[in-house]
Amino acid sequence: MTLAVRLDAAAVAGPWRTHLVALGAAAAAILALFHRDAADVAAIWWSSSTFNHCLLIPPIIAWLVWQRVPGLRQLTPTVWAPGLALAGLGALGWLLGDAGGLALARHAGLVLMLQGAIIACLGRQVSRALAFPIFYALFLIPAGEELVPAMQTVTAEISMALLALAGVPAHIEGIFITTPTGYFEVAEACAGVKFLIAMAAFGALVANVCFRSWPRRIAFMAVALVVPILANGVRAFATIYVAHRTGSVDLAAGFDHVVYGGIFFAIVIALILALSWRFFDRGPDDPWFDAATRRSEQGRTPIAVAAAATVLIAAFPVAWSAAVSAGARPVPATLTLPDVPGWQRVPARGGIPWRPHFAGADLFRMARYRDRQGREVDLAIAVYARQLEGRELIGFGQGAVGPDSAWAWTAGAPAPLDGRAERIASHGLVREVVSFYRVGGITSGSGMAVKLETMKVRLIGGPQRAVAVLASAPALAEGVSPRPAIDAFLAALGPVAPFADRAAGLE
Repeated sequence: MTLAVRLDAAAVAGPWRTHLVALGAAAAAILALFHRDAADVAAIWWSSSTFNHCLLIPPIIAWLVWQRVPGLRQLTPTVWAPGLALAGLGALGWLLGDAGGLALARHAGLVLMLQGAIIACLGRQVSRALAFPIFYALFLIPAGEELVPAMQTVTAEISMALLALAGVPAHIEGIFITTPTGYFEVAEACAGVKFLIAMAAFGALVANVCFRSWPRRIAFMAVALVVPILANGVRAFATIYVAHRTGSVDLAAGFDHVVYGGIFFAIVIALILALSWRFFDRGPDDPWFDAATRRSEQGRTPIAVAAAATVLIAAFPVAWSAAVSAGARPVPATLTLPDVPGWQRVPARGGIPWRPHFAGADLFRMARYRDRQGREVDLAIAVYARQLEGRELIGFGQGAVGPDSAWAWTAGAPAPLDGRAERIASHGLVREVVSFYRVGGITSGSGMAVKLETMKVRLIGGPQRAVAVLASAPALAEGVSPRPAIDAFLAALGPVAPFADRAAGLE
């Protein structure tokens, strides 16, 4: 009997060893193909406080797998073709992300390709047993900073509601709140996105480890996401309220920095766990899955073929991208700003300086123009020979307001034809900015249209250059829009499309 058990164990160990070696080789090849993206992801984990928690995800996944090892030993790995479909989806996502300059899509594509390799090389039953650890790998993707503007607005609105309840007179303008004590901004760092992203990962882990019932898991995830949003609004309100009661903005800022550190994070986690503790329905010794219900399957496809197919699928988008990008044309060595009929170039003086942010632009020029009526408009032009990650028209921190700018976005404004318009503010001053983006064969103010056109030319070829043309003017008095001056300037400048093409060296 003992000999039979040992023989069975050896028979199981052989397939596991073969499949794990093939999986390791396929994963290593994928990471080598996309080493830049893998390095970028790791650098984001290390350098960005928003994603420092991602450093804990790999050991958590390893722990989750280790917990399932006793049951996994009773299963035999096989090849499962649907894993190749997931790898293909990841490869397509990476290609679209590379074409559109979307780091998030590339990073997600890399993770999906690795998940697909696991499923393809270990088979259906093993993948079902490892379903949650495989799913949890999605939290390796540094995603969520796109929520910052929305979270700033929500936090400001919650603060205003609580200030009204507390009887503190306040006025809100976008993300700026004014009280008799001072002028407060719900800055990006105060939006609570860092906390929300970390709580999403924490909530998913607790939902799997501590609950068996799906309704309870869903309810816990809802609490884990809603409570941090509300708590962040309370924190912002408390900061403003302390400033109002003490008459000291500096004291309130110090209070905020102390409370919003690890103490605040720990208190909210403890509160959520305390509220949920009595509803936990998974025992500490409950099995993670029932190995007896997982029938072993006989794979017909050799594991070497599955691993090689996964690597070939991953290599395709890299080869395609390299072939298309070879057609990019260089931009001119210099960029000459135009002479605009009825407008004269003048030095930029007075007010709070404004400068749009287009990181990595091959050419950038900016000048101020004045007409006979004394109206002044700033013109900015940014040119890219080819958009890459960190060098793109549309992206986080790119556009009319940079990440370290003294100006902040407050609201949209009526858009001109083929453009976009927005209002920005700084310490009580207001500007309007009209932006046009020229990429491929279109001129548009829509970020989505620009991304789609960028993907198109990066996927099937076409003009790779990308140009941003921005015109901006300050409001000379409260409630007085500078838009007539901007519209008059743009009318004198002429059609944006040929002007942008000339700036990029395309006549």
